[in-house]
Amino acid sequence: MKNYYVRLALFLVLNFAALGIGGFLMGESPGTSEWYNSMNQAPWTPPGIFFGIAWTVIMLCFSFYMAKLVEYPNKQLVYGLFAVQWILNVGWNYVFFNQHLVLFGLIWIATLAVLIAYFFVRFRQYLGNFAWLIVPYVLWLIIATSLNAYIWIYN
Repeated sequence: MKNYYVRLALFLVLNFAALGIGGFLMGESPGTSEWYNSMNQAPWTPPGIFFGIAWTVIMLCFSFYMAKLVEYPNKQLVYGLFAVQWILNVGWNYVFFNQHLVLFGLIWIATLAVLIAYFFVRFRQYLGNFAWLIVPYVLWLIIATSLNAYIWIYN
């Protein structure tokens, strides 16, 4: 059990570092970005404060999920998928908010959504109830992908 808590601490650091680095790579925050605020946004766009709350819950759940998943026999697969997820998660902020590449951002975030859904499907049987900890991430990425798609279509 002790090793689980060490792994959990490591994934908490890695996942919250991803949020911090992603936020830094955005440049201007969405709340102050003239570019983002001038866009036609989806009617279901949540209030700005919701994003921070959502990502905090998601990264907490994902850290518990990953701390358990690294017990999987094929550790190379798990670490490889995590690394790709980490890069996609961090990089989307730069692509969409900093570089304003809306279509590329849509492809980027859709790829991340498919990857996170793959985590659920691929490891659900192995993880049992722990697998449900990734569902908030999947659901949020579906919402985020729809928000990105709306901006691409209507701007």
